[in-house]
Amino acid sequence: MSQISITLPDGSKRSFEAGITGLDIARDISEGLARKVLSAVVDGDIWDLNRSITEDAEVKFATWNDPEGQYTFWHSSAHIMAEALQRHYPGIKLAYGPPIKDGFYYDIDFGDHHFSSDEFPKIEKTFMELARSGEVFSRREVAKSDAVEFYKIKGNEYKVELIERLPDDETITFYDSGEFTDLCKGPHVPTSKVIKAVKLMKVAGAFFLGDDQRPQLTRIYGITFPKASELTEYLERLELAKARDHRKLGKEMELFTFSDLVGLGLPLWLPNGAMLRARLENFLKKKQADAGYLPVITPNIGKKELYETSGHWEKYGKDSYQPICTPHEGEEYLLKPMNCPHHCEIYKTKPRSYKDLPLRLAEFGTVYRYEQHGELHGLTRVRGFTQDDAHLFCRPDQLKEEFKNVIDLVLYIFSTLEFKDFSAQISLRDPENKTKYIGSDELWDKAEAAIIEASAEKGLKTVQVKGEAAFYGPKLDFMVTDALGRPWQLGTIQVDYNLPERFDLEYVGPDNHMHRPVMIHRAPFGSMERFIAVLLEHTGGELPIWLSSEQVAILMISDKYNNYAEKVLHELKKYDIRALIDERSEKIGRKIRDAEVRKVPYMLIVGEREEEMNLVSVRKHKEGDLGQVSIEAFAEMLTEDVKKSLKV
Repeated sequence: MSQISITLPDGSKRSFEAGITGLDIARDISEGLARKVLSAVVDGDIWDLNRSITEDAEVKFATWNDPEGQYTFWHSSAHIMAEALQRHYPGIKLAYGPPIKDGFYYDIDFGDHHFSSDEFPKIEKTFMELARSGEVFSRREVAKSDAVEFYKIKGNEYKVELIERLPDDETITFYDSGEFTDLCKGPHVPTSKVIKAVKLMKVAGAFFLGDDQRPQLTRIYGITFPKASELTEYLERLELAKARDHRKLGKEMELFTFSDLVGLGLPLWLPNGAMLRARLENFLKKKQADAGYLPVITPNIGKKELYETSGHWEKYGKDSYQPICTPHEGEEYLLKPMNCPHHCEIYKTKPRSYKDLPLRLAEFGTVYRYEQHGELHGLTRVRGFTQDDAHLFCRPDQLKEEFKNVIDLVLYIFSTLEFKDFSAQISLRDPENKTKYIGSDELWDKAEAAIIEASAEKGLKTVQVKGEAAFYGPKLDFMVTDALGRPWQLGTIQVDYNLPERFDLEYVGPDNHMHRPVMIHRAPFGSMERFIAVLLEHTGGELPIWLSSEQVAILMISDKYNNYAEKVLHELKKYDIRALIDERSEKIGRKIRDAEVRKVPYMLIVGEREEEMNLVSVRKHKEGDLGQVSIEAFAEMLTEDVKKSLKV
């Protein structure tokens, strides 16, 4: 039999007989790897371990600790759940069951059967019986006509439609496991015995193919793990996440709300939230001013032609808010989906010289993008949001330095707000589907090289992911891990050679000829809404003292010390300290407990002794009594805390 060359992740090559499986290659490397591996990644595609490799290929192995391994694990779990459901509810129609970020789901037409979360325990019991039985997932190719006939006999119109939507030349595969067969392209784990724990999480409604004009199905979510202890840890993290949910904290801290009458996905910022936003904005504005950024303001709408020029209408028009027609015939406007086209027009307001560059334009600009009802989620997925947007127009020889300076700004923000665990992802275009992007290969190659080189020179640890670029250029995305271990995409920096071309932006070079500037898009926060949501969940609402709406709670022993409390408040205001007096006729213990619940950083207790000696008794959140000090000494202590928090 002919030999094939297998390239491993470390770059080494090994020769094997054609037809060898991924599992055999893993076993050749080590028995330990063979015991842990769940699937093989062959030339970028995830394969079953028992699938034959017949040509030269690059191969890496996915375990539970790899995204591809979890994808495979949860894909197989969706099949086992479907098999368990079929045992209890004969005749149900399975539609679609993929792995997702945390687990898996299956969309099902239960027909005349009733299903609710009350049924979870018995399904979980059957699931584990099937898993322990050691079912093997077998892949087989079928002709399209045979696949359609198989599901027509079963009366499953959902699978029939899914098959008929596939191109005629696409390979169609079924997977058999035990008595269960499903339309599926894989991959799957070698045996169901690797699944040691399951939890069905919730049941919801979902329209077939996401179309609200199609039948509504029942969607069942679940998650599985290779160890029971990992399921326990996961459920504990979920409970912590509920306590830290930014929607819950936002209500308790009176930061924001939503109104059905105003519209879904359109947050209303309450006074505390508006002041929090203002402090974050002022924090960034100061750093931007120090770095030579110039503030601009642009309108919330723009002519449709503006976004046709930028390419946004072509790419996103059908999924955006539709044009606003004015009384003037043929005149159409759009709610602003992006700030960059407006900034390009600001650049063009006057001739530019190479000496004028870099030009750094910054705006906290509100944009609007239509999201489906089911995709909206608190502040993390909204229809109207404010970006801490800036666009840097520079010469090609300035690009790398400007890009590195923006990296420094992002890292400063993360450090100040104590996002200590983060990674950087270089998002590149998909080389197999270049139609999704605008611009020439030459410009894309330049832009991607600039990001890779700048990131390397800053010493960033990065991963490169193909297919994640914006349609107009590659980008550097910062992925932050919060206190609960969850990843969030926050800051982003993008290199763009395309918009300067589309808007015909130019500058006069030292040779007196016209040249095209390079554009950098950057938003360290990403959006104010999403950033605040992540910050709340990361801190559990215990914000850094410089961001706290209420830095100090002044608590009176009784009402007769109200005048002294007012004096303390007046003195603190001289130091720009944000303080409130708790004027309720409650016992001091209750006031202290309530201030702790509100996560107020400091409490000042005032009574007879404090008034006589012109002092305050200081308590710190979670730390307790710090003793008595003068008002001035306390103000200096808090001011020093703020400086440390801001790292100044």
